[in-house]
Amino acid sequence: MTNCRNTLNYDLYPFVSVPGVAGACVEGWAAVAEQIERAVAARGAPKSTVIVECYPGVDEETILRELSKCLRPEAVLRMSDALLSPERIEAMVAPFLGDGDPVFGFLSGLTLPQFFETAKIEEMRKTVGMAGRGLVLVVGCGARLVDGGDILIYADLSRREAQLRFRRGETGNLGAANHSVRENLKYKRAFFVDWRVADRWKRPLIARWDFLLDTHNAKRPKLAQGDAVRRGLDHAVTRPFRVVPFFDPAPWGGQWMWESLGLGGAAPNYGWGFDCVPEENSLLLEVGGIRVEIPSLDLVFYRPRELLGDRVHARFGDEFPIRFDLLDTMKGGNLSFQVHPLTEYIQGAFGMHYTQDESYYLLEAGDDGAVFLGLKEGVDREAMARDLRGAQRGNGTFDVARYANRFPAKKHDHFLIPGGTVHCSGANCVVLEISATPYIFTFKLWDWGRLGLDGKPRPIHLDHGLANIQWDRTSDLVRRELVNRVEEVGSGEGWREERTGLHEREFIEVRRHWFRGPVPHRNGGGVNVLNLVQGREAIVESPTGTFEPFPVHYAETFIVPAAVGDYVLRPLDRAMEHATVKAFVRS
Repeated sequence: MTNCRNTLNYDLYPFVSVPGVAGACVEGWAAVAEQIERAVAARGAPKSTVIVECYPGVDEETILRELSKCLRPEAVLRMSDALLSPERIEAMVAPFLGDGDPVFGFLSGLTLPQFFETAKIEEMRKTVGMAGRGLVLVVGCGARLVDGGDILIYADLSRREAQLRFRRGETGNLGAANHSVRENLKYKRAFFVDWRVADRWKRPLIARWDFLLDTHNAKRPKLAQGDAVRRGLDHAVTRPFRVVPFFDPAPWGGQWMWESLGLGGAAPNYGWGFDCVPEENSLLLEVGGIRVEIPSLDLVFYRPRELLGDRVHARFGDEFPIRFDLLDTMKGGNLSFQVHPLTEYIQGAFGMHYTQDESYYLLEAGDDGAVFLGLKEGVDREAMARDLRGAQRGNGTFDVARYANRFPAKKHDHFLIPGGTVHCSGANCVVLEISATPYIFTFKLWDWGRLGLDGKPRPIHLDHGLANIQWDRTSDLVRRELVNRVEEVGSGEGWREERTGLHEREFIEVRRHWFRGPVPHRNGGGVNVLNLVQGREAIVESPTGTFEPFPVHYAETFIVPAAVGDYVLRPLDRAMEHATVKAFVRS
C-alpha cells in the first residue's frame, strides 16, 4: 500500500508550543555535545560529572559512543557493566511473570537498585572520586546510583517506541539478553516489571533534569534544557491538548483509518488507533522551533493535580484513568469474543488497582454493523464452557450467536460494557472505545478460528474468562441497562446535552453534546477527555481568554486538564450539527 489522502484533516502529529524558550533546544550530536560543553564550562570547576540517565529501551551504546567522541571525557562508565547477571535478574523477576502465560503477569514492586551489583556500583563511585581534572561521563539506566552528577541529562523514550524496538529486535528487557525473544514476551516483561521500575526511578528526577535528551531518532538527537521542558509541561496543563496518536494492524483490522486518516504504509490494515492512552502515547513539545518527543506520562507524573484535578488525583494518584482509542473493523472481521475481569479479580490475580470497564461508541457503521453484547436468556453455562473448550482444542468452531446477543449497530449508538460482560464488535464498524485505563486485560474466549498477523494462534484465556463471566447479564438486562441509555440532561441556545453512560458499576461518566452554536462546558474540577464524533472541525475556546483557541477535527481525541476550568466548544460550520462525547470521572 502507498500513502493516501487524509480526507478528515486529522492531525497525526499534534504538539504543544512552549512559549518563551527560544534557543533552549538543539539538534544533532555535534550540537548536543557543544551544549553539554557549554554547561560544563559554565560551572567553572576543574572536574565535572555528567550523568546520562536512560529509560529502558534507549540505545545507550550510541549515546556513549557519540558523546565520548565529541566530549573526550577522562573516564567513561557504562551502567550495564554493573548490572546483575541476566540469570540472577531473570530469577528476580520470575515471580512477576508467572508460569509461561504469554500475556499476563503481576505488577512488580521491584526498585531499580535491586538490578545492580552493590560492589560494582561502589567500584564505579571510586572511579568517579579518583578522577582528576576534566569530565567524567556516566551513561545508562540507573546512572545516578553512581553519582548525583554535576549535570543531569535524562534520555527518555516513549513506550510506543520501545515496543517498535522490541518488534525490530533492536533491544531487549532491562538487564536481559533477550533481543531475539518474541515481541509479546518482551512487552509483557516491560509492562509488569521494567516500566514500573523505571517510572519509580524517573518520577522524582523530572524536577531535577538539567537537560532532556530525545533519541527517538538516534541519528537526529535533540537536547532540550530541563527548565524549558518543565515549562512546556506547566504550559500543557493550562490548555486543551492532544497526545500523538499511533496505529497498529490487527488480524481483524479494517480499512477506514487507512483510507480516511492518510496513514498509508505497508500495513495490510489498521485495526487499532491509540489516540488517548497516556501510558503509551507520546507528547510533542515544540521548544524553540524544534519538536521534542517525550512520554505523555511525564506530564501525568510532573503535574498530576493540575492535569487530573484534586478529586481524581486523590483517587488515582499519578495515573491517567481514562482511555480513548479507535477499533476499526470496516471491511475487516469481528473482534475476538471476550470478557474483562471484575475488580476483585484484577486486583488479586494481576495487582492492578481497578479494572478495565469500557464501552463502545459507534463512530461509523456499515449497514450490517453489529455488536455482540451479553448472553442470551437461559444460556447453559456448562454447555457454553464445554463448547468453548472444544473449539479451543480444534473440535469445530464456537457458535457465538447461539450464546450471545447480537445487536444491530449504527453511528452514534453507545454500548456499555462493565467488567464481566461478554462482548465484541462485529465487522464493518469503527468503534470509539471509551474505557478505564488498564488496557491489556482482555480475556479472549474465541477468536473465530483465525491466526494472528505472525501466523500463530492468538492467546486464548478461557480459565480467566470463565471465572469472570457474569451469567446474569442476559438479554433483558442488557437491553435495559447497557444499550443506548440516553437521557437528556440539559439544553441551551443551539445545543443540547445527553447522558449516554457509563453503567453504574463504572466510574466514568459520558456526556454527548449536539450543537450548532457555542456550547459551554464545565469540567467539574476534573480532567475531561473528548472526541469530535460529528462535524468536520470545532474550536475549543476559553470564555476568559486564558488559552488560545484550539481546533479539533472529526475523530480526534483531546484532553482538557482540570486546571483549565470552564471552556466553550464552537462549531466552525454552524449550518451543520456537530457532536462531541465527553468522559470524566464521576464524583
